[in-house]
Amino acid sequence: MTLAKIASYPLAVLLALSPALAGPPRGMDQAAEKSAAAGQLQKVEDAIRVLEEMMKESDKGIPVGLIEGCAGIAILPDVIRAGLIIGGRHGKGVLLVRTKDGGWSDPTFVDIKGGSIGWQAGVQSADIILVFRTPRSIENITEGQFTLGADAGVAAGPVGRTAEASTDSELKAEILSYSRSRGLYAGLTLQGSSLQEDRKANRSFYGTDVSPKDIFEGRAKAVPEAAARLKSALAELVKK
Repeated sequence: MTLAKIASYPLAVLLALSPALAGPPRGMDQAAEKSAAAGQLQKVEDAIRVLEEMMKESDKGIPVGLIEGCAGIAILPDVIRAGLIIGGRHGKGVLLVRTKDGGWSDPTFVDIKGGSIGWQAGVQSADIILVFRTPRSIENITEGQFTLGADAGVAAGPVGRTAEASTDSELKAEILSYSRSRGLYAGLTLQGSSLQEDRKANRSFYGTDVSPKDIFEGRAKAVPEAAARLKSALAELVKK
């Protein structure tokens, strides 16, 4: 609706239209904000669940040595495979990085999108775990978005609690990828998938606009308690 057209309306019509022109009531905005925050909180709870279940599957999971020495880890619960023929995947999750004192940062939210390459037969939904082996691979996400395999080398990771990266692709990869479905782990091919920051989710979770860099460096304000439980679960996983 143009300003000229609005100006041509009688005053009574403009008064009747004023609520619509002003946009949704503040109460509706607050309800939407609360709903979005609850959604991000649930995503963190789902990531905690994945880590706790990984602790119970220590003999067949991701090698502990890789997690101990990694620069960061992304947990994307219940990534959905879209379509049976064309394929595709889409999912959201959290990324934590190592801090200077050897602990873990608060989580930044991330979004993954890509093709269907690498899915196990019959799998419609799976948890995806990405192990970032170098600081450079982490720096890519602070720039907003990068493509796995192009901006950072990625390979399906070795499985088994004491296994080590051994193949040429595993040794060279900056990121090792895993899928977990119904308690079974497998290396996952993610070449060509894009990983990007989810700025809206960060804003919903932390209550204000905050960049991944600020989150990683501990500058996020009003951090929800669930973030501390997520970091604790990750620390316990490494101890197992």
